[in-house]
Amino acid sequence: MKLNTRFLTRFLRMALCLFPILCSLPTSRLAAQDMPLSQVLIDGEKWQLVSKGHQFTEGPAVDKNGNVFFTDVPRSKIYRVDAESMKVTVFVEKSFQTNGLMFGPDGKLYGCQNGQKQIVKFDSEGKATTVADNVECNDIAITRTGGIYFTDPSNRRVWYISPQGKKRVVDEGLGFPNGVILWPGQKTLVVADTRSLNLWAYRIEPDGSLKYKQPYYTMRGVRGRQGSGADGMTVDRRGRLFVATYAGLQMFDPTGRICGIILKPQERFLSNVVIGGKNRDTMFITCSDKVYRRKVKSRALAVLLAK
Repeated sequence: MKLNTRFLTRFLRMALCLFPILCSLPTSRLAAQDMPLSQVLIDGEKWQLVSKGHQFTEGPAVDKNGNVFFTDVPRSKIYRVDAESMKVTVFVEKSFQTNGLMFGPDGKLYGCQNGQKQIVKFDSEGKATTVADNVECNDIAITRTGGIYFTDPSNRRVWYISPQGKKRVVDEGLGFPNGVILWPGQKTLVVADTRSLNLWAYRIEPDGSLKYKQPYYTMRGVRGRQGSGADGMTVDRRGRLFVATYAGLQMFDPTGRICGIILKPQERFLSNVVIGGKNRDTMFITCSDKVYRRKVKSRALAVLLAK
């Protein structure tokens, strides 16, 4: 049988590029078999309303106690959801259109402050301190050593800020880089491209730079919509990735296979997801004007600890 040399060359090139990324996963995760939605969803559990009456909710982030924080971007407010009572209170009254949020290893809440073109960190009282200025930023991921990755959709870039405060571009050219998340071992970064059907994976180098860029996850689209609408993401303890899209909350196993789609509670834009609550077993989603929660079998990653 005659081999298609062009196909074989392309296959080998892709395999060589993916190998370093796959090697960053623990062996147990590489051996993962089928991971159906039944391993995550609980029979009888449905989406429950947490908060309503907002303009556009985004950026859910969870602290070490399981409390969840989210933003209402147009109204420039940040809210706190108590891990036990689920009571919602205002954490920051004037956030200057803060969008993406993430807790860092110092216990501070970091945010992409769109209105001021800054990345800031909030203390326990909601007081902001500038981390970087003159930046176009949307979503954020923070390493256990304090390195910061953030997306810049307007300029189609991904940036990195070192723990020493040095800022540089580490990738560019995606259609609309949006959500960003780290794999459990923190050796791989994933970036959502809203205008395509791919989530892109990169191996993180010791200096924070990115290599071996690959479309590791392929999402389901919706007829009549450009791309997948992929936005915010979260990863659980078993390496499953959840991403907010037009179609709903799409779930992938550690090898990049899609496992299913969790339906949205309302037919409006689904922007982000996080796992929090007292036992870190409750999924929270931001869906346009509302925030919902749902108890799941999945467990969140442990809070980052500085090293």
